[in-house]
Amino acid sequence: MIVFPNAKINLGLHVVEKRTDGFHNIETVFYPVNLCDALEIIPGDQEKTEFTISGLPLPGDPETNLVMKVVRLMTDAGSRMPDTPLPCFRIHLHKVIPSGAGLGGGSSDAASALKLVNELWKMDLSVPQLQDLAGQLGSDCAFFIENRPVFATGRGNMLEPIELDLSGYQIVIIVPPVHVSTPEAYRMVSPAKSVRSLKEIIRLPVEEWKDNLSNDFEKPVMNKYPVIREIKEELYNKGALYAAMSGSGSAVYGMFSGQVAVGSLQFDPSFFISRKLHQA
Repeated sequence: MIVFPNAKINLGLHVVEKRTDGFHNIETVFYPVNLCDALEIIPGDQEKTEFTISGLPLPGDPETNLVMKVVRLMTDAGSRMPDTPLPCFRIHLHKVIPSGAGLGGGSSDAASALKLVNELWKMDLSVPQLQDLAGQLGSDCAFFIENRPVFATGRGNMLEPIELDLSGYQIVIIVPPVHVSTPEAYRMVSPAKSVRSLKEIIRLPVEEWKDNLSNDFEKPVMNKYPVIREIKEELYNKGALYAAMSGSGSAVYGMFSGQVAVGSLQFDPSFFISRKLHQA
């Protein structure tokens, strides 16, 4: 079986407070984007699960990849179900979504793996059960189980569906050749209660988001990595209705009212796409 895990963008992001467990409570809107990896999982006849990766390079040992963590997590869950066969798998992941860019590629891969293994092993886990397992893998992983626009709170794992259709807009995503460490980004932000709810702001026309919809990470991250600010400014210069950093970066996206020819950029991005937004 093969699926195509998609990316997400953050529409606004407020860091509300630091939690006693070391994480932070946030407020954000997750929106799916049709930039996709490819993930194939098939039953194998070998003694252990085989995992291969192609496409964009991923740092670290493949055994520590979230997809392999899913297999171990689901094996543990399946071992408590005596009638469930637990074969090994052959897994191949083709990476298209840049890692460490605030686009949720790793979390999306993990959520897709959860759903595939649930189906292949006929575990019949419900959506809430899958979301609970996803929450053990990453703060935004649960979002990708249903993969629809949500207002997210808590660590990003408390999800409230919202009505938001941006399918009429073109999105341009640019990732510069810099890496933004998420823990470092959080250390640069001073948590504060939101003055105005994102649920209220998101209902404004997109043309009004520029002056109302903000990401708390942008100022400190852009101060350290000026190229990210330059990308945002360039997108507005090219006619974007709204432009922002996704998550803690380094990806920056711009939303346009129609087809856009970005033309020659004033910098050399390591990654660039232009796609229609969609409803997943």
